[in-house]
Amino acid sequence: MLVIRLQRIGKKKFPTYRLIVSEKTRDTRGAYLEALGTFNPHLKDGGFLPETERINYWMGKGAQPSPTIHNLLIKSGILKGLPKKKSVYISKKRAAKLEEKKKQAAPKEAAAQ
Repeated sequence: MLVIRLQRIGKKKFPTYRLIVSEKTRDTRGAYLEALGTFNPHLKDGGFLPETERINYWMGKGAQPSPTIHNLLIKSGILKGLPKKKSVYISKKRAAKLEEKKKQAAPKEAAAQ
């Protein structure tokens, strides 16, 4: 299965990323099929520079974007009409704790109003 994902490049403690297409089982530091752009998280504007035509080409061939890339593509307007994906895994135990915390906070908010 082909995946569009980030490959870390750049200096120590100052990462920049390259968007690549590769097999899901391959290491991101190894060989890849094609570079599709760059992402610099330190820049507010102009940090995400994708090659839109090539991304659409690879997605047409069946490549799936990683959750982070999916969210970046939605934010840049390349993918439209899709919800963002959660890019962080939350275990069932942690999800239960968060749900319990929400339930406890709801009565306090109602009493404050």
